[in-house]
Parts: sequence; structure tokens; C-alpha cells
Amino acid sequence: MEEKKYNHVKATLAITKASLRSMLRSPSAVVFSLAFPIIFILVFGFIGGRNNYHFDIAIAQNSDTLNPIYQWMCTDSNTIIHSGTTEEKNVALLKGKLDAIVSIRKTDDSISVYQLNVQTSTVSIQNGQLFKSVVKEVVSRISEKELPNFQKFAIINTPPPVEARVYQTIDFILPGQIGFSMLSAGVFGAAFVFFSLRQTLVIKRFFATPVSKASIIIGEMMSRLIFQLTAALIIILIGKFFFHFTLVHGIYTVLEMLFLCAFGLIIFMGFGFIISGLAKNEASIPPLANIITMPQFLLAGTFFSVEVFPKWLQPISKALPLTYMNEAMRKIAFDGLNLWDVKIQLLIMLAWGVVVYAVAIKTFKWE
Repeated sequence: MEEKKYNHVKATLAITKASLRSMLRSPSAVVFSLAFPIIFILVFGFIGGRNNYHFDIAIAQNSDTLNPIYQWMCTDSNTIIHSGTTEEKNVALLKGKLDAIVSIRKTDDSISVYQLNVQTSTVSIQNGQLFKSVVKEVVSRISEKELPNFQKFAIINTPPPVEARVYQTIDFILPGQIGFSMLSAGVFGAAFVFFSLRQTLVIKRFFATPVSKASIIIGEMMSRLIFQLTAALIIILIGKFFFHFTLVHGIYTVLEMLFLCAFGLIIFMGFGFIISGLAKNEASIPPLANIITMPQFLLAGTFFSVEVFPKWLQPISKALPLTYMNEAMRKIAFDGLNLWDVKIQLLIMLAWGVVVYAVAIKTFKWE
């Protein structure tokens, strides 16, 4: 009688079903994957509008940078100067990511030493007007202090604001919360689940069966993907219908965001696999997991733009995989880019994935 061939697909689906059921019964999985992100979104969503605590500006190309006005902009704690090409700055202004583009030119007339042009957009009316007022006050102060014989230290031109898309707080916060959800679920979820399977000798029993390592890992991945993508979809829908979260291309943008969630979650689970292999006991898992998650939670642009951090800290922030997931998510949702347009972010995340899973394979233990 011919021996029946073992069905690895059926085994994988069975593991997926069992793992998914355990997650649905776990309060911590629901809290970290869905409840916490929704609470943060509700808080920031009800705050609403733009963040008015600072000015995001750019300096036009070929501007004079050897004057007190420019020096004030560089040292003012409420003013953040963004770099980029002329096209990038104009696009950022149109999309509401900049409050103003400032041009500073030297003049040859006797009326003023410099000519300032402060270009704002319709989305930055409030911040733009406030920034113009602050600039006028600074120029007046400089005129009185440094050039009493001149009528003006600088003439300020303020052309009509250009039309721009409204960039709300929710447009920044929601992608960061989804990234946080994927990171927490990937690291903590995989670490606790696989350590528990080892500790209860379930994996050792699997080793005595025809079930392969791939079936175990793929089954766990599929269950977590189903759970987390559902949570991400709920978060996106809440953001869209309650707080007008921007989805430039509608359902296509949602699908691309869900792809990013799946991509990021798979990479983050690699960290969890490493921790489950290194942990000596269950109590050692949270400290190890927090070493990975907390720096990314705080420094990867979850709540604040990486550019507001000190210069020495920004390279660290830009080395973290969550930074690139958050960045890609925002570019797709608000800027209307597609997955190909964020290929640099995806490649950096993929590079992280290759390294992480290479280490995970080395640290994997059956018992």
C-alpha cells in the first residue's frame, strides 16, 4: 500500500488557525495592536489641525546667508529650516509641509539693504501669517539696532498664498501609529509565542513530526498578518471617516498601505524570533524587546518628525527600520506616491530583513 504523502500546506494552515485563535484570545495582543494606536489617534485627532508650535520653512536657492535675518532663522528654536532642491521645496509648500519659502536677496538701493520674499500657501494661512509677523518684528528690531541711518534693514514682500492640500495632524500621526502597531506585534508577539512554544516543548514535539521549520514560521506569520492587517484597516477607516485622514487615491492607497504593513511586520517579526532564541526565561523577553522597540518608538518619527531632533541624533533615527516604514507610509497616503516611488525605503527595510533573519536562523532553537 502506497504511503500517503505528508501535506505541509495543510499543516501550515492548521498552525495559522491555532495561532490566530490564540491571538484573538490574548488581551495584550488586542491592546497593543489595536487599542493603543486607536487611543493615540483619538487624542491627536480631536486635537486636530496643524501643529502650530513651530514654523517649517525653506530658504530659496541663491539666497544671501551672511545676514542677521538668516542667522536668526537658524538659531530660533521655533523655526525649522528644511533642505532640498527648488522643486522639492515647492512641492512641500504645495502639500502644506512647509509654512513658507523665504528668499533673501541683497539690494543696491538706499532704501533697504535686503529684500525678503516670504511665500506661503493656503494651507499654512495661520502659521504663515504668524511667521510673517515674527519676521517683520525681527527685521524692525535689527533695523533699530544695527542700521539706525537706514529706513529699513529689509523690505518684506508677501505674495498671495499658493493653493495647497491641508496637512493635518492626523496625516502624520496615523501612519506612525500603524508602524508602532506593526513593530510591537512583530517583536513582542513573535518573541512571546515562540518562547512559549519552546518552553512547553511544543516545538520539540513538532521536531518529531514531519512538520518543517518553514511551516511553523509561515503559519505563525500568516496568523499575525491576518490579525495585524485587520487592525491596520480598522485604524485607517477610523482615521478616514472620523478625522478626514488623507488617502489621495482612495482604495488603491489603502491597499498599498496594507502591503507596507505586511512587509514591515514580516521584517519586525525577525527581531521577535531573535529574542525568542536568546531569552533564558519569560521575564527576560520584555527588556530585550524594549531595547529594540523603545528607541524606534521614540526616534523613528512616530510622534514627531525626525528633523526636529538634534543634528547629532538624526543619523541614529535615520538608521532605524521603522523610520523608513513611517516615511513610506506617509508618502503613499498624503503625497499620493506609489510603491515604486518609495523603493528606496523598501530596499533599506529589506536590507534590515536580510540581516535580521540571518541572525534569527542562527539563534533558532527547537527547545
